[in-house]
Amino acid sequence: MPDFRPLGKPTFKEIDDRRREEFPYEKDGDPDLNLRLRRSVSWLGRAEEFYYSDRPDLDLAFTCYWIAFNALYDKDPYLPQPPAAKDAFGKFFETVIGYDDERTIFNEIWQNFSGPIWVLLNNQFVFEPFWKHHNGVAGFENWQGRFEQSKSTATRALAEGNIKDVLCVLFERLYVLRKQVVHGNSTWSGGRGNDQLRDSANIMAFLLPLFITLIMDNWKMDLGKPYYRLPAGVPGVSPIKDN
Repeated sequence: MPDFRPLGKPTFKEIDDRRREEFPYEKDGDPDLNLRLRRSVSWLGRAEEFYYSDRPDLDLAFTCYWIAFNALYDKDPYLPQPPAAKDAFGKFFETVIGYDDERTIFNEIWQNFSGPIWVLLNNQFVFEPFWKHHNGVAGFENWQGRFEQSKSTATRALAEGNIKDVLCVLFERLYVLRKQVVHGNSTWSGGRGNDQLRDSANIMAFLLPLFITLIMDNWKMDLGKPYYRLPAGVPGVSPIKDN
């Protein structure tokens, strides 16, 4: 498993130490951002245990990376999905990229990680219309044309420096794999899906530290209120503290 980490190779411990120092749960400021970071970084740590292991578990690594991502962007898990999930992705990417004045995400993808991303974008098995067609859903007979159009959209967006659209197309693919794994539509450590699982875990391992670091660099970023957040003053509930 390649040990590639962006932004000077920050480890989970370095990220978590910074979060504890700068974004403790009870810090004055934005408790919602602090809570999102606390949750996301906790799952990032678990993901890295599975990913950067002598015997990596890609299924569990990808799942934990996805939960870490979900902790950053999700506001209401009961909205219909998709297209609500894609809308939520887009709003999250738009917010984060709006603070990326140095274009860190674009530069890292362009210079260091575009290859694995294009491999995944060329994989029809993580393209939702492919599965709709093969499951007999009407209106998806032209899935191949949609597939080529989707790739063209990502290619054009990258050429134009539109990293938001690149990420939106990419995460549509990752979301399909997420459904396959989380909803029991794949076999643990199964052979047929290992290529896309490997590529997807690599991409998540690359992107999540980027997102989290960029958010911590811009502590005024508004990512909204998490859906599951205890209201203040709930009887019998002690304040959460870092441990």
